[in-house]
Amino acid sequence: MSPTEPHAGHPAPKGDDSISRQIVLPWAKSFEISYKNLKVRFFRSMITVLSLVLAVAFLNFILTTTDLAQGFLNTGGEEAVKQLSEAGFDVHETAMTVGTGAKERWIVILSLLVCTVGIVNAQLMSVTERFREIGIMKCLGALDSIVLRLFLLEAGMQGLAGSFAGALLGFFFSALNGLVRFGWGSVSGLNPADVLASMGMSIGAGLLLSLIGVFYPAVVAARMQPVVAMSAEH
Repeated sequence: MSPTEPHAGHPAPKGDDSISRQIVLPWAKSFEISYKNLKVRFFRSMITVLSLVLAVAFLNFILTTTDLAQGFLNTGGEEAVKQLSEAGFDVHETAMTVGTGAKERWIVILSLLVCTVGIVNAQLMSVTERFREIGIMKCLGALDSIVLRLFLLEAGMQGLAGSFAGALLGFFFSALNGLVRFGWGSVSGLNPADVLASMGMSIGAGLLLSLIGVFYPAVVAARMQPVVAMSAEH
């Protein structure tokens, strides 16, 4: 954190606004600190990341399976309609489209909610373990916004890594499932643009979940008084 001097000839700003202008933590340094924090707490971070990997993998599995079914329908004709209907897909013969069933949609929503609760719990535990570190940072002049930024950056890195791994995992098992259930026709008719769109949606949802899950613990950490943080017992 590097203090900046007020410009000569200009009146120095007053109050909290003046402090926020004088204490600056560059974004590059923020990324470096957040990355090192994740490395130091690798196994703790893995708990959060793994829950995200599973939720995103399941989400992308459902989305890619729908893409595979759509490709199978486009190339398979009436036989594909029959097989997909027997497999439980919502097939609209007139529009030649396939949708996921209500059961799959509810399971995805519930898995994402469970994932969010798990991330909040993991981040609350992480904040509790870092009370003294937060206190030292604030004693050295860290503002609430700087502490909040560091926690959000850590969550963003975890979210990107976990979501990307989960999306790949979901695609792999979905393709394998499509081959086993419908044969090569399901994979050969797959549209790459649909696959990329499904992966993008899954990664975006995972990143958003990670940021939502960490927001409350990060606000708690940012508003913590240095004295309280330093005197807290772990």
